[in-house]
Amino acid sequence: MILLIVLVAVVLYAVVVYNSLVKNRQQVKEAWSTIDTQLKRRYDLIPNLVETVKGYAAHESATLEKVIQARSSAMGQEGVKAKGKAEEGLSGALKSIFALGESYPDLKANSNFLELQQELSDTETKIQATRQFYNTVVMSMNTKVEMFPSNIIAKMFHFEKADFFEMSEEEAKKAQETPQVKF
Repeated sequence: MILLIVLVAVVLYAVVVYNSLVKNRQQVKEAWSTIDTQLKRRYDLIPNLVETVKGYAAHESATLEKVIQARSSAMGQEGVKAKGKAEEGLSGALKSIFALGESYPDLKANSNFLELQQELSDTETKIQATRQFYNTVVMSMNTKVEMFPSNIIAKMFHFEKADFFEMSEEEAKKAQETPQVKF
């Protein structure tokens, strides 16, 4: 009788751990979907921004091309790590296009440019927030996959660690730098 009770307890524990792992895996997928939605929103805004800038800074074609190429590269990437690397390049290219606004007062005053700049800024904020949420969910999943005794259940049912959506060290340093204001 005691053996039966122990066996039932072990089976119940295994079921609880398995369901917890499934829940975490679904949370990772949902969190990535949220990031992907925000990235697609940014991809949709970029062509409008480029067209607006073209009208005011046509001879800045190298900067505009860099943005277009970075967007294409980011859109074509699969997987969290590859997507993260491509998104860094796109963020850098977008910074250069916003810097053009400082060089062209007419562009800086254009309501279309200002509206697109605000939309992209809002989207960047949402991407950062969703990235943070995604990485929190991934940390929870990875902890369960690695921690004893849940790692036994994870291995039995082929649960794997998920990749974090990270910035490189260079990009993280840039994000923490205080912007220089010059008059």
